[in-house]
Amino acid sequence: MTDTRAHGSRGAPDFGRAWSASLRNGSEAELRGWVDAALGWCDAADDIALRHFRQSPVTSRKPDRTFVTEADTAVERLLRERIADAFPGHGVLGEEFGTDAGGASVRWIVDPIDGTHNFLRGIPIFGTLMGVERDGVLQAGIVSAPALGGRWYAWRGGGAWGAGPMAGIDRAGTPRRLEVSGIARLDDAQIVYGAGREIEASGAAPGFGRLLDASWRARGYSDFWGYMLVAEGAADAMIEVGLKVWDIAAPAVIVEEAGGRVTDFGGRRIFDGGTTLASNGVLHEAARSVLVEASTGDEP
Repeated sequence: MTDTRAHGSRGAPDFGRAWSASLRNGSEAELRGWVDAALGWCDAADDIALRHFRQSPVTSRKPDRTFVTEADTAVERLLRERIADAFPGHGVLGEEFGTDAGGASVRWIVDPIDGTHNFLRGIPIFGTLMGVERDGVLQAGIVSAPALGGRWYAWRGGGAWGAGPMAGIDRAGTPRRLEVSGIARLDDAQIVYGAGREIEASGAAPGFGRLLDASWRARGYSDFWGYMLVAEGAADAMIEVGLKVWDIAAPAVIVEEAGGRVTDFGGRRIFDGGTTLASNGVLHEAARSVLVEASTGDEP
């Protein structure tokens, strides 16, 4: 999925809150209504996920050899039902059950449990992801991580927000507006990434090791979590390969509304190309240039 409104007059992607707001396609009330509805559905989705978490859920393998649990399918069925009831004209693209109403102007992109392998092993870094697009342009994103007690959400022009003990709340208990960091130098940056072996094996990031070496600090935080750290300003860039559109749709809106930038390793704002670099924006090109440059052979 490529956002055709994502480029400036010279063809280079831009970033920042004002730029993100310029992608809005709908009223504030409409987009906020989608987010509020999704946050309400997350209560029931969270209950399903937590009932199965650390309870040896029934598991099978899909044709691509990845795992799917009964919690994945139950959450996606629930969300499809809720979307159909609340917004009967909307379409759905979900990881487990494919596409409904593919020609609809508004489409929900659903990952019922992002981080299924974590879920299977009892690691609490998993969450339900919902992105909403209109006419191919992402408009809203919602992430709910029940075992972490955190939710993150955003809509175009409305900002990115975190709620819950792991997402950040102020002393009054109200959601906190998220903002990416202002770190501009790689040697001051904290870089997070998904599966390091997969990034190296992809061949798409020959400078991955050099980028980690050039950074102040590097840690592996997989799945949605790394993107939320970027949106919160706790990390400065997130690197991942092998993504599908349902893995990145919701996190992309949240990072962009927090002021950051999301592209593939080629610098294109493409969400189904399989490689993803999310950053605070200001160090995006510095990180990307190291990531994709092949070694000159001069390193020891």
